[in-house]
Amino acid sequence: MADQLLKQAQDLFEGQIDFEGQKQTEVFSTYLLAGSGVFALILGLVQQDIYVTLWVGLAGTALTMLVAIPPWPMYNENPENWLPAKESLVGTGIEVDGKKIN
Repeated sequence: MADQLLKQAQDLFEGQIDFEGQKQTEVFSTYLLAGSGVFALILGLVQQDIYVTLWVGLAGTALTMLVAIPPWPMYNENPENWLPAKESLVGTGIEVDGKKIN
């Protein structure tokens, strides 16, 4: 029972995402940061208030962090099928300049 809970917690905190998920995260974060920055600048210019610009920019950064940092399931839709591990070749040693090193 405790092992199952530990495994679930480990899966939750490890954050498995695939390569396509990494690409999606990069695109989302780039567009969200750029869009929120432009929106904050325009809103600050219209309001003539630097605090509005800063708070809207901070909110956009927080939204970007919420979208990009957690390992959402949509970021692991194309997992990579890795080859199985081969047995290690214990005792074969390494050959350097014609001499075998163990």
